Formats: sequence, structure tokens, C-alpha cells
Amino acid sequence: MEVSVRLLTFAVSPRPLLRLPRRPHINAPRRTLPSLVLPRNPNPRYGPFPFRTISPFLSISSSPPLTDPSAVSSAPSLTINGGHEGITGFRAELGEAWMVVLLGWLGAEAKHLKRYAELYERKGIAAVRFVVPVKETLGFDLGRRVEEKVGRLSNELVDWCLDVERSGKVPRLIFHTFSNTGWLAYGEILNSLQLRNDILQKIKGCIFDSGAAPEIDPQIWAAGFSAALLKKQSSPAYVSAESTEGKFDGDMSKSRMQPNRPNLCETTLLSILEKFFAIILKMPSVNKRLTKVISILSEKQPFCPQLYLYSSSDKVIPVGSIESFIKKQKALGRIVHAHDFVSSPHVDHFRSFPHIYSSKVDEFLEECCSAPVC
Repeated sequence: MEVSVRLLTFAVSPRPLLRLPRRPHINAPRRTLPSLVLPRNPNPRYGPFPFRTISPFLSISSSPPLTDPSAVSSAPSLTINGGHEGITGFRAELGEAWMVVLLGWLGAEAKHLKRYAELYERKGIAAVRFVVPVKETLGFDLGRRVEEKVGRLSNELVDWCLDVERSGKVPRLIFHTFSNTGWLAYGEILNSLQLRNDILQKIKGCIFDSGAAPEIDPQIWAAGFSAALLKKQSSPAYVSAESTEGKFDGDMSKSRMQPNRPNLCETTLLSILEKFFAIILKMPSVNKRLTKVISILSEKQPFCPQLYLYSSSDKVIPVGSIESFIKKQKALGRIVHAHDFVSSPHVDHFRSFPHIYSSKVDEFLEECCSAPVC
């Protein structure tokens, strides 16, 4: 069951968050954030899901702009699978409530994360889908709007944990990130929780799909933005015939990959973006923020299991960067698991190898459950 949560403006102080009344329903076309209209929660505080004010990143490219940026919309803005106790209550017999936070790749939409949410939903784990539009990252504020929204999500995660504890259960969090965008969003969440060790202890595991490149490299950023702008899985990359047709095949091999040569438009865009990020990433304010977040991801991740799902054929995030980061995490004594899909493109491992991907997630969840409590 999916429920919707209202979009509220971000308060300066993280708690308490301001409640505003819903606007009366009007039978007219929506001119706010485009989103699926879902059933209203009859008991918004404790069930089926106690999130009250989350405002995630949903693409607004198809919507006319709001006349007042501070206006409050009653349109649903967060897609949640499951609820306060999950679908069937994963490990509910032990008094636990589990939730996974899916942090999408740049340019992803909530619908793109639906199949990933279902991986957890079938086990009784509630799932939150959180995505970042390209325009919010490339805005004149140089990503500060994104940073604020991630901070808002962090506040709501804290609220969720406290609400679960007040209901007599033990909250458990899993993060599942995609590409460097999701990875950095996770780092920003950890940054905001540095003084909340009680909440950090609730994090039982993190899955990194096609991510963990700690270098502040203009080429990596250009490749990621190019892929998002051109709606391609890898740019430039090799894309499987099965992937482009939307089919699933767990026996795909490199010999069946189809070359996807960059055209003039893509080559030009990559060149422009590389020059752009060569300047932006050296700006003191931007570089300082990124360096801080990457430092936390490198040295201050929670002592919980980590799973890296990547591919040697990824043309957006260099495989060498991911494998080097994995070695450093192991050297720090972290519990690290990894799987190289070899032939699948960037953030396309699940679509290319659904059975292997699902089994890796299932095995990792078992690892998270058996890991010592911090």
C-alpha cells in the first residue's frame, strides 16, 4: 500500500516542524508538483507511516512554476511503499520496524525506483524513494537547494525513528544509493547526523549501486550530467540490447553488448560540461562542501555492512575508483561485500541481471540482520 505525504516549506529549526492545514480539494487540473494521487492516511501520526512533512526531490520539469515559491501544496510529494510496520512486518516478531531509503541517481524519477522498492516491499520493509532533478543541481545556488532538501529528509528520518521508539518498536534503517548523486546524498545525511549517534546506530546497512567515486573530477561529473541530460544509462557507454528493449536476461555477456558510440551532440555536451565543472568544482564554497561530505563517507560511515554493486563496463563512474574505495573501507575494518556485474551499464545492473541483483540484496539483508548491534 502506498500513501502520500504533504509538501511543506522547510523550517529553519529542524524541530518542531510546522503543520499547515490542507487546502480544500478542487476538481481542477493540478498546477503544482506532478505526482501520483494516492490514498490519504486516516491516522497520520502512527500508521501506516508516520512521516509528516517530507519534501523529496521530484522532477518539476513538466509543471508550470509556482507563483509563490513559499506556497504550500497539497499535492502528494513522496512515494512510500509499505508503512510504519512494513507490508507484513519484516522481523516484526522481534519488535523491529525496518525502512529502506532509496537515494536515486541524477535525473531519476520516483517511478524509476519502483522495482527497487518492491525488492524490499515483498519482505515487509517500508521504502522511501528520493530523487534529484538535474535542474536543482545546476541551479544558480550551486546545489544548496539540494543540500537543504537532503537536510529536511534527515530531520524526517530522525522523527521516524523517534516515533517508532515511542510506539514500542526498534527502528532499523537501510540505505540504497545509486550513482555518485545518491552516494553524496547519503554522505550529506551522515553529515547532518554526526551529533546524533543514537540515530546513526539505527543504520544497519548500505548498498551502493554504481557509486563511490571520491575524486572531485570534472570528467566524472560531466559524464554523469551528460547521461542525465541525454537520458542515457552511460555516456559514452556500451548499452545492452536487452536493456534498450526493457528486457531482463541474467545470462548477458560482453559479446552481446551493442556499441553506443557518442554522436557529435554528445561529444560537444561532454566537452562543455567538463570545462564547466573544471571551474565550478574549484570554487571554494563548492569544493569545501564536497570535500567535507566525501571525508565523512571515506572515514566516518557507520560500523554496519556495506554492499557495492558495480560493473567494469560502467563509463560514468570509473571501476578503479570504486574498487579503490572498497579497499580503503576494508582497511578501516568495515564489513564490505562487492559484486562486479562486468557487462551492465551504469545504474542498469538490476535490469540486466534481475535474479543475481535480487539475490545479492537478499543475502545482504541477512548479513545486516546478523551483524552485531552497534
